[in-house]
Amino acid sequence: MNLKQLRAFKEIMVTGSVSKAASNLFRTQPAVSSQLASLEEEVGMPLFERREGRLHPVPEAEYILAEATEILEKVENLQDSLTRVKNLNVGRINMVAMISPSIFFLPQLISRFVQNKEHVDVSLFSHSSFQAQQLMSAQRYDVGLVDHVESVAPSLIHHDPLDFKCVCAVPASDPLAQNKTICAQDLDNKPLAMLDGSHAIHEQLESIFKTNDLTLNKRFETQYFLPQLSFVENGLACAIVDPITVASYQANSRNQDQIVFLPFTSHVTFSISIVTPAHRPLSTLAMMFVKYLKSELQTLQ
Repeated sequence: MNLKQLRAFKEIMVTGSVSKAASNLFRTQPAVSSQLASLEEEVGMPLFERREGRLHPVPEAEYILAEATEILEKVENLQDSLTRVKNLNVGRINMVAMISPSIFFLPQLISRFVQNKEHVDVSLFSHSSFQAQQLMSAQRYDVGLVDHVESVAPSLIHHDPLDFKCVCAVPASDPLAQNKTICAQDLDNKPLAMLDGSHAIHEQLESIFKTNDLTLNKRFETQYFLPQLSFVENGLACAIVDPITVASYQANSRNQDQIVFLPFTSHVTFSISIVTPAHRPLSTLAMMFVKYLKSELQTLQ
């Protein structure tokens, strides 16, 4: 028994005619008659009585029709689902990321990705960069966004590193806001909002200021970039921040006129990694999302 037989049988039951069934199925009448005959042979009984040139279904045919209709509907639903999967319109993506980009940047990026994909679901969980990498190493997520650390679980996680050149956030009321660029000398003993001492950005700034015999005035220390901009808005400090934070701020803040972002000539580098599990294959949908994520991040480099 095959689907062609069931489709032919169902169409004959609905139309009451082999010729009409053939027309609806875009097949020849002999082909439909052959499908019906082969189905009756497999069932082991006639499904129609031929009287006065018309087909009259036997009572058993009504039962077979109900079963055939259910089977054909399931097949059609499966075909629809497979088409959506092929077209990346159905599925689930599980993501874990460090906290700062999870506040604005990633939700907005995900929103753009799933636009017109109503059957695509996404989970986004936020942790510290170290915790996110630990979760990725357990092969529990499809993709992660973390600070780039070469030594973390290299056999369990694929790292795709990206480097970003940091910029200087200056209060609009500060005379430095009139500059075209900011150098380390401009920030000598200037109150700064900085990442805490364990972060690579903090270490880079300390090295730059020490090399140039400048005073690093660490007035505010935060765990993430985004809170630093509140201090800048209030005219209390300058900050060296990454382009992802700048994009998040510019897309969501109502106080954009209070901060000026200027190139920082001392080249502080913010390094992150798109991470994927090394021992669990990604779905086509997840692979497409990883590609989209990387493309969007590269526009900020």
